[in-house]
Amino acid sequence: MTMTEEMTPAYARHVGERLRNIRRQQGLSLQAVEEQSDREFKASVLGAYERGERIISVLRLQRLAHLYGVPVDQLLPKITPDPEFGSEARASLPSGSGPITIDLSRLEQLDAPEREVLRRYIGMIQIQRGDFNGRLITIRAEDVRALARVFERDELSMRNRIEELGIRT
Repeated sequence: MTMTEEMTPAYARHVGERLRNIRRQQGLSLQAVEEQSDREFKASVLGAYERGERIISVLRLQRLAHLYGVPVDQLLPKITPDPEFGSEARASLPSGSGPITIDLSRLEQLDAPEREVLRRYIGMIQIQRGDFNGRLITIRAEDVRALARVFERDELSMRNRIEELGIRT
């Protein structure tokens, strides 16, 4: 048996985990996906994909990504661990400089000049993390500092502006 043949079942389970995580982030049941897809994705078949019991075709994966509203590559597991998502030491952060949570629906409705830049930046964070729950996202202090540089502000001023825009929860 080749290495590829040995990895296929494990990879199918990892794909299934990604499928389940994205579906759950969006608050969808297997039955809801079946209904939304006009029965293209039957709950029992989708469950088999999520358990790694069946291997999803590329075309069906693409259609499922479209249904979930996410880039198709986000339904695939990362091959190697990404050290950026490891544990972080937050104890040394000064008060008021930690992560903040953004309400994505308020961001979508925002009528301010910063809207598009914020949407693009936060969209990149979502893709990087594979976080597509569609409601809230927590951005790290480093992200706030990066946004501050983009908007030619200091970090505190950027935090205050995010608060003023009403997108922080």
